[in-house]
Amino acid sequence: MMSLFNAIIEYDAGDKTKAIFDSVSIDEKYYPENPVKTRINFKDKIVVEIESKQISHIRANLNATLRLIQASHDSINSVKI
Repeated sequence: MMSLFNAIIEYDAGDKTKAIFDSVSIDEKYYPENPVKTRINFKDKIVVEIESKQISHIRANLNATLRLIQASHDSINSVKI
């Protein structure tokens, strides 16, 4: 029997948090066959919950999700509205 691994990440970017959430949460909807169960929620901050039987899958999914969040944050900052 394999263990189930999980990770929970919370991210708060102040007034940019909702825009970042809107840009990264869509990824979850268009990749339903993902072997890693990933939930991205918004309640004053972004909460990413990742669950898998393979720790390496969690690492890869976590890296990809954090890169998307960082890219969204950098894009918003580059516009300087």
